[in-house]
Amino acid sequence: MNYFIPKYITNNAIVLYFLILATVSLLFMNYALRWMWIAFGVVEVFSFFYFSNLLTKSWGRYSNHLFARSLFGWALAIRVLYVIFSYFFYLEQTGAPFEFDAADVGFYHEMGKYGASLLENGEFDLIPKFNKYSGGMAFSDTGYPIYLSVVYYLTGNSIFITRVLKAVWSAWTVLLIYKLARRNFSEPTARMAGILCMLMPNLIYYCGLHLKETEMVFLMTLFIERADYVMRQGRFVLAPTLTVVLTGLYLFMFRTVLGAVLFIAFFMALTLSSTRLVSWGRRTILVVLSLAMLGLMFSNRIGEEILSISETNVQQQQQGNYEWRANRENGNAFAKYGSMVVFAPMIFTIPFPTMVETSGQENQKMIHGGNFCKNITSFFTIIGLVMLIWPYNWRKRLLDGEWRKHLLPIAVLGGYLIVLVFSNFAHSERFHLPTLPLAMMFAAYGISNFQPKWKRWYWVWLAIIFVANIGWAYIKLAGRGML
Repeated sequence: MNYFIPKYITNNAIVLYFLILATVSLLFMNYALRWMWIAFGVVEVFSFFYFSNLLTKSWGRYSNHLFARSLFGWALAIRVLYVIFSYFFYLEQTGAPFEFDAADVGFYHEMGKYGASLLENGEFDLIPKFNKYSGGMAFSDTGYPIYLSVVYYLTGNSIFITRVLKAVWSAWTVLLIYKLARRNFSEPTARMAGILCMLMPNLIYYCGLHLKETEMVFLMTLFIERADYVMRQGRFVLAPTLTVVLTGLYLFMFRTVLGAVLFIAFFMALTLSSTRLVSWGRRTILVVLSLAMLGLMFSNRIGEEILSISETNVQQQQQGNYEWRANRENGNAFAKYGSMVVFAPMIFTIPFPTMVETSGQENQKMIHGGNFCKNITSFFTIIGLVMLIWPYNWRKRLLDGEWRKHLLPIAVLGGYLIVLVFSNFAHSERFHLPTLPLAMMFAAYGISNFQPKWKRWYWVWLAIIFVANIGWAYIKLAGRGML
């Protein structure tokens, strides 16, 4: 068992990044990345891999309490520093403290200010007033404006304090993943998972944006961690159970399909988990509760949104969306070939980083190093899941595998990725974010159980990522008629 992330994993990932960057820049010299985006990528990749090796080794001597305190403290410090930097960076680059080509952000910001003014006047019926003010909005769009309204009301519409709160929620997410991994796996695996989440560039990046993803990922992780805790207790516990129910219901107001995936995964975990994990008495109580929640899902506006998704010809809708992306201004002609068949085999690994200059994609270029980090760690996520679902003791029956002890996080990760495959956003980095903390946890499990004799498969994976990234750079340019 590995008690820290080996250097041959981190060092070779860093070397591969520079090799891809150099190759792409030479092959497509006229469209080489600007120095600013290269600087972002170098910091993202080097910091993630170098410190993941260093900290999993040096913090290994810490007591559990000191480790948890250091993990949260450093995660918060990194995120607050990035919030400060990004706030002024965006002011300099765009003239406003929002990201490049801000779209949804403007809507959320205006709704937050409007909601804060309602609260100041003692009007608390925010949802109907939001619908009237906006001309109608999806139920899954109401949660974040309500949250922003409260924060703006308390802080005088402060964008900066809102971002600092995002840093708090993100650091808390890191700590929750550590607790979840420690309960499911070993202490060394949990520490790797916590450190990987602490350093993951994409999780840090969203603290500097005014989008709903940071809060949504926190709520999702809180749901999973508390639900896992409830399932493993020897008795019925009221407060954590209420946290699960209320958090899950509120998530429907952030992304309906995510709330549905969480409750369905919870139901699956209750019914299929090992009896050594959940006694039949608690299982019965929680199954009844989860069935009630599932029934609520298909009532009122929540049910309407879920059923509207399920009743749509998903394949035609997906194909139509990718054809629109191919034909729009600055679109990519190859987008029309996107489909569930193309994205399904790569769903754990995508999106690939944008490492060439393409107009209107500043946000993608800014976080390209984080996407590369995910490309590499996805290998160990897959390895970890294979170890759990298909034990390498081949004589052991699959139904008795380790997966039954960890079914909740497996079902959430797998369920949400399946939804993404069938959606219009399979290659959208933003829509992959909810899976990232769980992906890091299973990557930590894969790394901690990775054996030196399997190194050759890691080299094969690095070769695949090299070819895929070169190919993606070509697709980005050729599809826009730039080659």
